[in-house]
Amino acid sequence: MGAHLQPLALRLLALTFPLVAKGFPDETLEKAAKSEGYCSRILRAQGTRREGYNEFSLRVEGDPEFYKPGNSYRVTLSAATPAYFRGFTLIALKEGKEGDKEEDHAGSFQIIDEEETQFMSNCPVAVTESTPRRRTRIQVFWTAPPTGTGCVILKASIVQKRIIYFQDEGSLTKKICEQDSASEGVTEKPILDCCACGTAKYRLTFYGNWSEKTHPKDFPRRTNHWSAIIGSSHSKNYILWEYGGYASEGVKQVAELGSPVKMEEEIRQQSDEVLTVIKAKAQWPAWQPLNVRAAPSAEFSVDRHRHLMSFLTMLGPSPDWNVGLSAEDLCTKDCGWVQKVVQDLIPWDAGTDSGVTYESPNKPTVPQEKIRPLTSLDHPQSPFYDPEGGSIKLVARVVIERIARKGEQCNIVPDNIDDIVADLAPEEKEEDDTPETCIYSNWSPWSACSSSTCEKGKRMRQRMLKAQLDLSVPCPDTQDFQPCMGPGCSDEDGSTCMMSDWITWSPCSVSCGMGTRSRERYVKQFPEDGSMCKVPTEETEKCIVNEECSPSSCLVTEWGEWDECSASCGMGMKRRHRMIKMTPADGSMCKAETTEAEKCMMPECHTIPCLLSPWSEWSDCSVTCGKGMRTRQRMLKSAAELGDCNEELEQAEKCMLPECPIHCELTEWSQWSECNTSCGKGHMIRTRMIKIEPQFGGAACPETIQRSKCRVRKCLRGAGMEKRRWKEAREKRRSEQARKNLDSEQFPVCRMKPWTAWTECSTLCGGGIQERYMMKAVQCGFQSFLLGSLKF
Repeated sequence: MGAHLQPLALRLLALTFPLVAKGFPDETLEKAAKSEGYCSRILRAQGTRREGYNEFSLRVEGDPEFYKPGNSYRVTLSAATPAYFRGFTLIALKEGKEGDKEEDHAGSFQIIDEEETQFMSNCPVAVTESTPRRRTRIQVFWTAPPTGTGCVILKASIVQKRIIYFQDEGSLTKKICEQDSASEGVTEKPILDCCACGTAKYRLTFYGNWSEKTHPKDFPRRTNHWSAIIGSSHSKNYILWEYGGYASEGVKQVAELGSPVKMEEEIRQQSDEVLTVIKAKAQWPAWQPLNVRAAPSAEFSVDRHRHLMSFLTMLGPSPDWNVGLSAEDLCTKDCGWVQKVVQDLIPWDAGTDSGVTYESPNKPTVPQEKIRPLTSLDHPQSPFYDPEGGSIKLVARVVIERIARKGEQCNIVPDNIDDIVADLAPEEKEEDDTPETCIYSNWSPWSACSSSTCEKGKRMRQRMLKAQLDLSVPCPDTQDFQPCMGPGCSDEDGSTCMMSDWITWSPCSVSCGMGTRSRERYVKQFPEDGSMCKVPTEETEKCIVNEECSPSSCLVTEWGEWDECSASCGMGMKRRHRMIKMTPADGSMCKAETTEAEKCMMPECHTIPCLLSPWSEWSDCSVTCGKGMRTRQRMLKSAAELGDCNEELEQAEKCMLPECPIHCELTEWSQWSECNTSCGKGHMIRTRMIKIEPQFGGAACPETIQRSKCRVRKCLRGAGMEKRRWKEAREKRRSEQARKNLDSEQFPVCRMKPWTAWTECSTLCGGGIQERYMMKAVQCGFQSFLLGSLKF
């Protein structure tokens, strides 16, 4: 059993090296014999390169010319149909190195499928097959080495039966060099349109690495945070932000305030170019261990038209510094979807504020500058300053992983079943989100599982799109996949015989008429109870290629897919086509049909109900205060020929805002009063009345009484006059005293009661009179009361 599991490449190399055969020169074998390490033996074994030999190929997903240190890349080794290989070896070397030393190797591999690949026991840095069998494709991840490594050579060897193919150039060797740091500040523009089919779903996970430990200079201990993440999956016709461009108002508000509101508004205004709005919560503080707080994440989808993704988040507090991705393309050149993107992030400047430290006061940049990456030489006060001009230490990492694919895929290099199942398994089936503008047939029953063993397989069901009533709204997929296993399979069954997947069918044995084709599989795990595995490992079936093989017959292709039904409702026709591959050998006309038609039934005409868009948001109130009106609308989405629709398309309702402010209102000023003195200096007054008191925050009332100085004739102050006045006053006092004496003799006990209260004013507004009285307490020799009055 152990000999069986030993990698085929290892065992064949052991047989090959003692031989001096064509393709293995003496000098090469002598060098191999001197080397003690098995890694060097793999690398030194060189075969004769065959010109034009392209059956096998080694490629890195996306075909990049440069790698970014620390990023992960999917590496695929494949054989073109009908070729295959049984064993292989894959290794990565620094350019110009022999591989004799451990430091000669660059980066590290990661196993994707342990049933397909494993690390070599005698050369742990190399990858080889787990079990020798016929295969056409394997995949592994390769993580790029750190900065300063330079160019790397990825090399593969192929084992086919007892033939080993090695290549130092061509399709089994891939050279990829380190990306120049100077080019990191340039946003890569998508050049080619995406050719992938269906949709793909991704999960974005953001790992902040900005903390006092990693970036100690001037670190803001109390207020450090990452703002809410905002972004979208979009087409190449819309760019959220890019190096060398100017920040929009939405980008500015994220960069300076950490607010995603305006940015989200801008994204939603580009609804035709955007598939998903990407949002994740802010992080306070900026860094915490993952066992304390999970990294923020968000899910989004892409399709052929909207295959780019961008996002940004503010590093706070800061003048206008952010991190993010711009126009990251998730579509591959092979018409597939990228499996994984890992990107380390450095901060960039939005060009709207000129501050140089985390907590610099606001200092708007006028005129606005272009978006650019921060550098370590920007300003001596910058927290990222390095007088030697070194690279800025990374502040975050983003990981974008594909978690599902939907719809029929059209990869040039097809995925195996395990890859498809891996996409489907983590995702729970969502509720039916079919738009009401898409009319389908019912789902067909599930097909049989593609695996008849206890291996993972898939099963499929289909439905037909009968009508698409609104061409602006895309209709979901017509195929649905589900993981499955063969009947009677159970992980707890000790007699289970674990089998590999079937290898694809071989070509038909004939080019015309009836022939045979075969396929095979191998035992991956024998039953634990020691019983024999009776499951067949090979099967054969008949195949027919162009039934008639006479000289007058012609060769045709398989039928293509059916066209759409010619009618949108009721009865219509649909057609499919095929092509003539070869005309009859006798020169006669080809009688094979190249077009086939059949009837198709769509929903009955005029029976489809009104299809309306959802109501829009209510408009703003028609007034800024008090009572007003607001409206909302919706649109008719069904075609006019399907019948009239009497549903209302606009609604209005009353709206009430806070009461409008009422300002104070006053009467006009009264006339000025007379001066309050008969001579010399005095004053006069005028008044006004309050008509309406202020309410609801209205303007307060101003003054209601005003005084003004006045001057009457000058008072006389001569000595004769003063003397006369003194005499008059003395005589007056004597006269009054004599009168009092007389009264007291006639009325010895005359007393008065206190004054009464003032009466009400004689008028309601304007000038009037108030009065009060003093009544006698004992009979006096004068009137029984005194009258006092006050005039206004």
